[in-house]
Formats: sequence, structure tokens, C-alpha cells
Amino acid sequence: MNKFIHEFVSLAGLSIFLCACSSHSTNATVHGLTPGEASEMNSQNAKISEEKTPAVTANTRFAAGQLAEVQGDLGKAIHQYNKALDIDPNHLPSLFRLGVIYAGQKDYSKSIEVWKRYVAASGNAGFGYGNLGYCYELAGMPNTAVSTYQKGIAKDPKDASCRTNYGILLAREGHTQEAILMWNPVLSDAEIHYNLASVYQMSGRKAEARTEYLKALAADPTLIDARARLSQLPND
Repeated sequence: MNKFIHEFVSLAGLSIFLCACSSHSTNATVHGLTPGEASEMNSQNAKISEEKTPAVTANTRFAAGQLAEVQGDLGKAIHQYNKALDIDPNHLPSLFRLGVIYAGQKDYSKSIEVWKRYVAASGNAGFGYGNLGYCYELAGMPNTAVSTYQKGIAKDPKDASCRTNYGILLAREGHTQEAILMWNPVLSDAEIHYNLASVYQMSGRKAEARTEYLKALAADPTLIDARARLSQLPND
């Protein structure tokens, strides 16, 4: 299930960051490395000096940052992504990963600034607002998050990231029907029931969560995540 609270916190286990979006999304670029790829990249990047040379591009720095993330060295990853941005201030993949890392470290002020840059660099694309809005939520600024989601939806009424996150916020606050209306243009019936179930489960409403997971599976029996979560809930 990729339509529930953006693993933007893809943003690295958070949500942000988050999330699959449009053609400008970095998800097609940001991916995990196999051990073989990591070894080859390590060999290549061992040759990179700290001096900017014509051979060192923003993409090269980004690749070095990806390798550092794989190795668990987030400080080095941040350094490499910033080096990429020194070369190309609008390098979307580096902005994306920086936003994810800072959010994961709960350094929300830095993450918010990065996501603002991402929005601007993407030409104010709707999905950029989705990650920025979610970061505002993480920072305890729900009203600002709402206005940010609304800006993204005004820019792109079919943007899944803004509508998904905004709907989850509404559902958490008890505005279930408003949440469903927010999700209808971009989510399937199964995804809507799954999101409601997840919100209920997080708030301790286990019986209601179970009902919604069953509805999700009735609409789409292939929803593995719904089946897994359902198995964690009591039958009574």
C-alpha cells in the first residue's frame, strides 16, 4: 500500500517524504542499492576528491550521498547532497533526500526549508506541497499543513500526495466524510477503507479498524498490507 501516510518519511519510514507523485517525483531516481551496486559505487566514489572538478557533477555527488545512506552514514550523505546542490541548486533528487533525512532526524526546521526549496525547484508542483505539508504536521503545525495541502490541491486538483495526507489529517481529527471526499478523486475504494482502518488502529479503535480492513479486502483481496494488519487485530 503506497497511498497511506507517505513513507516520506519513504520520507525513510516517516511519510514525506515522502510518496509517489508525478513525473517530477524523484522516486524513479531514488532507490535502494544492491550489495554489488554499492561496492561498484564505493570504488567509483573513492576517486572523488573534495575539490570540484569538471568530472564531479551533481549526479555524481548524489550517487555518493546514496551510497553513504546505504552505509548508514547520514552525516556524509548530507554533506554529499549539499555538495550536489552547490553544483546545481535545483537538483531535485538531492533536495528530496535531504528533506527525508532531516525529517527522519526530527530536524523539522531544516526539513521544512528544504521542502520549500523543493517546491520552488519543481515549479510549484502539487506533490512538492504534499511533502512540505506533511513536514509541517510532523513539526506540530497542523494549520500550516492544511493551508499547504490546499495550495497543492489548488495547483493540481488530482495530486495524490496532498489529497492523501490531507485526508489522513481530516480522518484523525474525526472528519471522516470530509476525508473520504478528499480521497475519492485519487484513491480506490479499497485504499480509502485501508486508510480509515489505519487511522482507527493508530487511535486504538481496534473494532472499527478491523471492520475497515475487512471492507478493504472485500474491495481488493490482493491488499497484502491490509491482510497483514488485520491479522494483528483481535477477533473480538
